[in-house]
This record gives sequence, structure tokens and C-alpha cells, in this order.
Amino acid sequence: MINSIIFDFDGVLVESVDIKTRAFARVFEAEGADVMAKVVEYHLQNAGVSRFDKFRYIYAHILGKPLPDERFDKLCADFAALVVDEVTNAPFVKGAREFLANFAIRDYQCFVSTATPQAEIEEIIRQRGMSAYFKLVLGAPKKKQAIVAEILDTFAINPAEAVYVGDAMSDYKAATLNQVQFIARIRGDLDVFSGVNCIKIHDLTELHEALHR
Repeated sequence: MINSIIFDFDGVLVESVDIKTRAFARVFEAEGADVMAKVVEYHLQNAGVSRFDKFRYIYAHILGKPLPDERFDKLCADFAALVVDEVTNAPFVKGAREFLANFAIRDYQCFVSTATPQAEIEEIIRQRGMSAYFKLVLGAPKKKQAIVAEILDTFAINPAEAVYVGDAMSDYKAATLNQVQFIARIRGDLDVFSGVNCIKIHDLTELHEALHR
């Protein structure tokens, strides 16, 4: 019987994926249209990877130049300035607010595993009034696989009694490597899990039923 749910945040609880995509384009727009297009493509192909790792990859493999600490810090600050307010005010994924209000705490212990930096995700969740729903919220620089392992260990959760709800392959890998069942949230017609055997839902109005399958 499922008693614990680990949620990704962007694209699973809040419709904020496009906000992050626009931010990646903005912080690299001075490098030109060709670089900006490559950055966006890389970002979209690596959903769920932290911006810290993406910035380092972009400089090493797309720009082909070193990334000094000062530039790295400025990228992080500029990116946060672009996204925090928008994500704080972004709409919930359909059914997410109702699921948390009806089932979090009472029926399931809930957690957040995200690539968003730790202090930032804590502040976003606080400002959105969601803090009471989650036993623990963990973000970057921790990797998602390590986050799931930490949640299971800290709360003595049997992996067979937990579910990870995510929208990226990084979520699926974090779940399966920890022997946790996975439910994929499919956004629109984009199905990154087309070759994956897992339960798929289009929004969180379907989650309660999916948990009983």
C-alpha cells in the first residue's frame, strides 16, 4: 500500500517549465541566436538537471570556454531573478492544489525532489503557502537520486510503499535506481516516456486513481 509520494516540482505541481526555458534563453541571448537555440535545445533535452550543471555544460561544450566563479555566480543570480517571482505566481498543475489539500498529511506523507536550488525552492513553496503539505523539500545541489535515497532513509520508508511523480527522465531514473514506483506526468502531446512502461497521467486530477492501480 502506498503511503509516501515524492513529487518533482516544475511541471508536476506547478506549470513552470516554460518559465525556466525562457530564462535560459534570456541569460544567453547576448551570445547570439545560434548559441541561444543550442542552449534551449540542451535545456529541454535534459529536463530535471540542475541549472548549476547546465551552466557548466553550456560553457564547456557549447561556448567552449572556461566559466569563472564570478561569471557562474552572476548567471545563477540573473537566472533566479528571472524565475522566482514567475514560478511563485504560476498556476498549479490541474488537480495539484486539490490533491494536496485533500490527501497530503491525512493519507500520504509527501515530499518534493527538485533541481531548483534549495533556498529558492523553499522560498517559492513558502510564498505559495504550500509548506504544510510536505515533510521535506530537497533541491540542488543535491542530485535527485541522492534526494530520493535520503528521503527513504530519513523517514524509514519501504521503497515498495512509495511513488515518485515526475515529468522528466531524471525523475524516472531517480525513482527506479531507488526501487521506487514511478508515475509520469505527461505535458500536452510531449511524451518523453513513450518507451517507458509506467503509469502515465496528464494532470493531477488523475493521481488519486493512479495510486490505486
